[in-house]
Amino acid sequence: MHRFIVVAAMLGLLAASGCATRKDDSAQPAADIHQAALYVSGKGGYASYRIPALVVTKQGTLLAFCEGRVKGSSDNGNIDLVLKRSTDGGNTWLPMQVLVNDQTNACQNPAPVVDQRTGDIILPFTKKDGATSEDAILRKEGPPISVWVMRSQDDGATWSTPVEITSQVSKPEFLWYATGPGHSIQLRDGTLLVPCDNRVGPEVDHMFSHAILSKDGGHTWQLGGIAGPKVNECIAVELADGRVCLNMRSYFGDNRRRVSFSNDGGLSWTPVQVAPALVEPVCQASILRVQLKQGGSKDALIFSNPASTKRERMTVRLSYDSGMTWPIAWVLHGGPAAYSDLASLKDGSIACFYECGEKNPYETITFARFSQKGLALSTGATPPVKLGDQ
Repeated sequence: MHRFIVVAAMLGLLAASGCATRKDDSAQPAADIHQAALYVSGKGGYASYRIPALVVTKQGTLLAFCEGRVKGSSDNGNIDLVLKRSTDGGNTWLPMQVLVNDQTNACQNPAPVVDQRTGDIILPFTKKDGATSEDAILRKEGPPISVWVMRSQDDGATWSTPVEITSQVSKPEFLWYATGPGHSIQLRDGTLLVPCDNRVGPEVDHMFSHAILSKDGGHTWQLGGIAGPKVNECIAVELADGRVCLNMRSYFGDNRRRVSFSNDGGLSWTPVQVAPALVEPVCQASILRVQLKQGGSKDALIFSNPASTKRERMTVRLSYDSGMTWPIAWVLHGGPAAYSDLASLKDGSIACFYECGEKNPYETITFARFSQKGLALSTGATPPVKLGDQ
């Protein structure tokens, strides 16, 4: 049994197996939280697993994607895309599937989305030469990065041959390109929106976030608007008022996330602005809009990231005002942690699929599931402990 550090003190719940947290006197016993190390580095034929992405199909199947890195945790080298599926809410998992193995090339940045109209799962990803680093690509050495999509029409059991869409969604000046990573979204009008990032040069002022869009269920694509500079990996959420929020990894040097908004479904974005409550170590994050049912329906955003200036303290936050404030926060794992993704299950429970470990963040990718009852609703809640006070 392991312990979760609960920052919002109302969570009195019992922990299951997964990443242990560092001992903390403020930790509360956790319950209603199921946790399992789904991918363990060094097992299953891969030296390391990184870059989690999680979606729930129209039928309720959980699809947990990540990168299987053959020789180590580096972003370069022989990297495959792999998947595990669960048909019982994450209690058990089917054997790992290798979705894309392009020999020594790096297939990366899974950004899956479920088309709720058809039930299809569309998986955008990028591919680059495994021997070519990001710095080399920015020097225009080696082949360019390409963008691909593949599709499943049977709940993730089988997948189509990948189709390249680079010409539809890129520009000649985009030297670096990444989809997601993490889940993409479907807007209320049916549009599929994939958060992405690009670089047009070696400096932080050359780093941007953007979206790509599909109006026909992922068969054809277009480049949306570009947000930045000084941002890259991003995650999107459609807010209650119809705006789309892009929540971005920031290179402004203040360890705070940046956000931008779209009033036209991702075709254009407002100037980036700081999200002062969202501490980050310059890392990926995830965001999700849900309807909380406890005590009446309540619209909420859930956010996950390592809320520290280091890659540690995987923290889940709640906002009841479309991200203007984040009054509730609690820590899933107090030790090393990095990338994460969030999903809402058919029964209303929430899942966080995140990188964590005891000595470094890349030892496992762990699946954690918790009920809405454990989401620290504001009624009866005590104020969260400020992260800087711990």
